[in-house]
Amino acid sequence: MTTATLAYRAIGSKLAWTQPLRVNWKAMYILGIIFALLFCVTYIFGINQLTRGAYLIKNYNKEISSLLEENRKLEIDFAESGFLGGVQEKVKQLSFEKTKGVKYVQILDNSLVLSK
Repeated sequence: MTTATLAYRAIGSKLAWTQPLRVNWKAMYILGIIFALLFCVTYIFGINQLTRGAYLIKNYNKEISSLLEENRKLEIDFAESGFLGGVQEKVKQLSFEKTKGVKYVQILDNSLVLSK
């Protein structure tokens, strides 16, 4: 026998006692299915949260726009009431009266004075 044959026989005897790992494929399939279902459930909950957040943002934007519109109207009312309140005080100070009837003065054509 040659040296190569003896070396091969020694390596072969060492490898003979180490057997390759045996995989329980049934357990691996079940574990894979469980992980796939877990990922699907997690994905569904994530999409649900994302949709809920988008819905809340949309509703809050509508509420903000309606409140801004109401605020604008209230600012206009406040400005008008402040202005009209000041005018009404001035009217009372100057003792103005409300007009009841309007009478117009008619001016005749020949009553105008010509200047030279």
